[in-house]
Amino acid sequence: MRKILVPTDFSANAMNALKFALELFKYDRSEFFIMHTYQDEIYADNALLKRENVAKAAEVIGAKAEQQLNEILEAVHEISPNPRHTYTIVSANNTLIDESDSIVDRENIDCIVMGTRGQTNDRKFTFGSNTLQVLKYVQSPVLAIPENYTYTPPRHILFPTNYMIPYKRRELKLVCEMASKYKATIDMLHVSKSGKLSIRQEDNQQFLRDELCKNTLNFKTTNNTSISNAIYTYIKENAIDMLVMVNTRRSFLEDILLQSTIKKLSLYIDIPFLALQNVRRD
Repeated sequence: MRKILVPTDFSANAMNALKFALELFKYDRSEFFIMHTYQDEIYADNALLKRENVAKAAEVIGAKAEQQLNEILEAVHEISPNPRHTYTIVSANNTLIDESDSIVDRENIDCIVMGTRGQTNDRKFTFGSNTLQVLKYVQSPVLAIPENYTYTPPRHILFPTNYMIPYKRRELKLVCEMASKYKATIDMLHVSKSGKLSIRQEDNQQFLRDELCKNTLNFKTTNNTSISNAIYTYIKENAIDMLVMVNTRRSFLEDILLQSTIKKLSLYIDIPFLALQNVRRD
């Protein structure tokens, strides 16, 4: 049973991400946890909020969230009446990060799927603030869906790597099974001036080859001086429809997540982006 967590702020972008998840995992027996957290809403207007009104505000906002989640559930049953899927709605007086962490641990979540931006995010940013926080702090693979992205089966996946990371089997299994259902090709892109691999890199490359064995793998090397530009160019020149990267200490993805604007990144991600967290979980 695949377990998918889908946070929502009830924006069109969040609904689009949910629809993407329903399509992507339509062949899998899956349980979807559709979650809304509203603690920040309770304290949104702190100037007007008095301590004696906090409980009442929480009650009103919680009831409204529950109603909106049930409306989403009704819409899901209409657009995707899939007998392989079951649903649980979660309305929580909590922060997004804390509740996501709690559900990931309690339910052993396989993947979080969410939009890249929410209702109030600045369009100058690659990721909205909520998505960025989840990518950085929640210990689960995160699939971020760009705003207004039209679902396309992942048939050509780009997986940049320096072959220096000791990958985790569970997360590679997620990529392998997801890709194999669509007969996807995975291009492993190594950005290197020499192209020569160390023994450690060769061993990690073989591990990737073994764990992703259900898929067609292409091992590519480019000597572009900028890793971000190399990825951007490869995506545009090879009709890539999903980007997979690993977030770990001192990784390229961590460098990206610490940046703030597209100008600093020189990498605008306009395709679905799966961030693996390289965390050992049962």
